[in-house]
Amino acid sequence: MKLKLVLSAVLLTALATAAQAQRVRDVSNAVELFQEIAQVAPYFEASYGYAVWPRIGRGGLGIGGSRGRGQVYVGGQLLGISTLTEVSFGLQAGGQTYRQIIFFQNREAYDAFTQGGFEFDASASAVAVTASAQAGAGTQGASVSAGAGVPNTAAGGGFHNGLQVFTMAEGGLMYKATIAGQKYRFEATN
Repeated sequence: MKLKLVLSAVLLTALATAAQAQRVRDVSNAVELFQEIAQVAPYFEASYGYAVWPRIGRGGLGIGGSRGRGQVYVGGQLLGISTLTEVSFGLQAGGQTYRQIIFFQNREAYDAFTQGGFEFDASASAVAVTASAQAGAGTQGASVSAGAGVPNTAAGGGFHNGLQVFTMAEGGLMYKATIAGQKYRFEATN
């Protein structure tokens, strides 16, 4: 009898957690933080759309992982929910929470991201920004390489393969600076 009670409680908790995870959350604070950064702000107007994750948790010691839920927008309209998942192996240690935004240069980049199972490859990188210093730093890469500045300018590097990624640390300390291996799942809100 106790086993049935425990299993029922676990099942109800899992269902409640899954239901809560499906709710649309307010990401406006994260969007506002990114809009306040001079090198990021131009992308909001220059892009077809964007996906934003207000909080991603990352941790690891040799083996690591990341997880976060975000929202995908086109023309200011919420079109779906995206789940970011990453499992990584190698030199890494610590824990961190951060925000991330991916800008889609055009419809083709948006479609590639939302049509299921999108994943950055091993050469992918992101621009790390801070609200106060407005500085950018990233790892070298050919697929989704980092650039800082105004979209589509030689100085900024702009979009690469139709995407531009920015991350903003929220807290913690983690020795690892790539987005390679991140997988995204998209669910339309309609």
